Amino acid sequence: MTTAKKIILLSSTLTLFALFAFFLFLNYSDNRSNNLAFSAVPATTTAPPQSLDNNNEADSSHTLVEGELQSGDTLSKSLSRYNIDPTVREQILNNLASCLDFRRLRPKDKYRVFLDDQGQLLRCEYETGPLESYSITKSADTFVAQRDSINVSIKTCMIEDSISTSLFDAFAKNQMKAPLVYAFADIFSSRIDFNTELQKNDTFQLVFEKYFKDDEFIGYGNILYARYQQQDGETFEGFFYQPDGSKAGAYFDADGEELGTSFIKSPVPLGRVTSTFSYRRIHPISGVMRPHLGVDLAAPIGTPVMATADGTVSYVGFKGGFGRQIIISHPGGYKTYYGHLSRFSNGLQRGSAVTQKEIIGYVGSSGISTGPHLDYRVQQLGAFHDPFSLEFKPKSVLMGKNLVIFKSHIAALTGLIESSPDPEILYVRHLLIKSDEQLTML
Repeated sequence: MTTAKKIILLSSTLTLFALFAFFLFLNYSDNRSNNLAFSAVPATTTAPPQSLDNNNEADSSHTLVEGELQSGDTLSKSLSRYNIDPTVREQILNNLASCLDFRRLRPKDKYRVFLDDQGQLLRCEYETGPLESYSITKSADTFVAQRDSINVSIKTCMIEDSISTSLFDAFAKNQMKAPLVYAFADIFSSRIDFNTELQKNDTFQLVFEKYFKDDEFIGYGNILYARYQQQDGETFEGFFYQPDGSKAGAYFDADGEELGTSFIKSPVPLGRVTSTFSYRRIHPISGVMRPHLGVDLAAPIGTPVMATADGTVSYVGFKGGFGRQIIISHPGGYKTYYGHLSRFSNGLQRGSAVTQKEIIGYVGSSGISTGPHLDYRVQQLGAFHDPFSLEFKPKSVLMGKNLVIFKSHIAALTGLIESSPDPEILYVRHLLIKSDEQLTML
């Protein structure tokens, strides 16, 4: 056998092994979570999902009443507006209360009431959000109320593009909505600051899930793979993976190091830097040269501000020129400062424990300020540092069995991306969400 043939045979064997490992990973992860992996069903071989309503259509002798909650409605009030008989209303309310928390009802919730030719209740269906559906069905002389299973189609999609003006514009050009932009930026929040390090012609790629119900888009699932490449050649990658024994998935680089660190770089991931860390800055209002020991991030009033690390609130209130300010103490002698806020998160007070990426307040222009922005500062052991120059260790590193499974996952995923006949839709699968399961959406 020639050397060339040996190389071809070896390459084919490795590809088959990667595919086999990937399918094993799918079976392994599906037993633990519906949110971990890709479908192993090619898009061209899937069948359309069947509607849950196919067996519940009213015939010509039945009456169907379709309603929708309006702002300020109770379910009883809404049913009355649609002239539902008081006895039927009571049956609906009493039975739904056994499986549906009425405090969670929202405007635009939809319902359908099926009545027989005598005006008696046959069935009621109530939908609060695309992934929660409840029903009451008449069975003999009684009613059965339950949360229904939901059929969802999950498309695993891929986009890749370059930056011309901003990350928002690049995603919008690909018809991607804001939640996906924020989720992508969040993956790299401890490695790259999109306020200061984004450049024209940087490129990005992501593999992500889109959820559909009855062929209607209802939201995004996990981003399964993300890559951002800067012009200078530095590349950032993140693979979604849930380690064995972990309650939730996280993003890891190709070496198994978690992308998340003890501190993220910016509390406003997509703000605009208007003033950098400096010991000699002319103050924009007083005109006096003085140190500016933080960074200013311009953003619209009301933009959420995140805690950049786990910690305890040591100050929350009005503090001179900083206006409404929050100070958080962190392990290792660190403190972070968030100034010029418009308001604080509800319930936040001195002594409150906060977690990384928790919303603690909202951008404003309180205190001495030329416009809406956040003044963000980091102090360690009494000395202030440039927040964007600090580096921190990863939260976790995969080892042993988890690292072996993770490496197999990467090899199979990379091979499947490169060999997919459709560059935009890699896979389609159908999932039945049972009444006791939850599906995560961005």
